[in-house]
Amino acid sequence: MVASKFLRVCAALLLGLAFLVGTGVPASAAPEAPQSNVRTVRYDTSQAAEFKEAWDEGAKIWNERVKNVQFVAGTPADVRILADNGWPRAQVTSLGRGTVWMGRQATNEGHYVIRIASHELGHILGLPDRRTGLCTDLMSGASAGTSCKNPNPNAAEIAEVERNFQFGRMGVKPGAVLSEAPALARH
Repeated sequence: MVASKFLRVCAALLLGLAFLVGTGVPASAAPEAPQSNVRTVRYDTSQAAEFKEAWDEGAKIWNERVKNVQFVAGTPADVRILADNGWPRAQVTSLGRGTVWMGRQATNEGHYVIRIASHELGHILGLPDRRTGLCTDLMSGASAGTSCKNPNPNAAEIAEVERNFQFGRMGVKPGAVLSEAPALARH
């Protein structure tokens, strides 16, 4: 009789422990909890002219790769997007805020418009120009040449953006204009 009660108590304890531990579903199969610390950056393409779709694609590229920040089209905007006849450039006022331009001079020379959009949005996310000449480096920008069609940030660039938004820092001086114009054309 004592053994029987003891076995029932043990079974109840094991059942309770199993309930507390979980259902037995591996953690990787469980849905991820929504992140409450994700920063939303609104962008406005109403003045992006013929480049609106490229900016939307550039935002999508970043959204698919980073978790701490997400671009959303809409107003009031944190990021103004403009088109003009000069070189692409960005003026970052603070992390996740500023103005970017799609310059027709670069697109007319054959630079890939989606790479340009993704690159300039990288500045808004706190990344500086790196001009490595490597197509695998999104922030190498125009230095990779017109044959480069890669609009995707590499692993180091993604990690830097995640850290920027996790810790509220950036590698871009607020207010500086970052231009893709060739060095000789800049003043």
